[in-house]
Amino acid sequence: MFNGSVNSGINGRAEESIDKVLNTVANSADSLLTIDEVQKTLNRSRASVYRYTNTDTRNLNPPFNPKKLNTEFRSDQKDQLLFHPNEVARFAKDILRIKEVTVEIFNSPSSETQNTLNAILEELRIIRNQLEGNSEIKQTIPNHLKDTDRKAA
Repeated sequence: MFNGSVNSGINGRAEESIDKVLNTVANSADSLLTIDEVQKTLNRSRASVYRYTNTDTRNLNPPFNPKKLNTEFRSDQKDQLLFHPNEVARFAKDILRIKEVTVEIFNSPSSETQNTLNAILEELRIIRNQLEGNSEIKQTIPNHLKDTDRKAA
């Protein structure tokens, strides 16, 4: 899952840690941050977080803006704004100039979907190995036949 911290060297004291928010997010299914979590993480007011956010009333999903805090894809205007932890870290480092931003990504425990995908991958590997084995046999048979034809002649 996600784990990391945002530290600032502006006045020698550390900014509020991202660890608490990311650990909370790690327990949720989608691992995305809400406005409130971003507000706490960046230690900014709710209004300033909205001001930083890349939103447009005419466009549900505006194109990526490197100077703004970009939201995740939304399917409806009424959906709440969600942010990927890496995007929050990028914004903190590049725009807010918070130094020493680190985001560590850890493998999540295997889910049923992950187990199914791994099983499919293993089946595909077995099929590939069998196909490659058959193609080698087809190539060696003609060579073997050619050798016996030469000996007979």
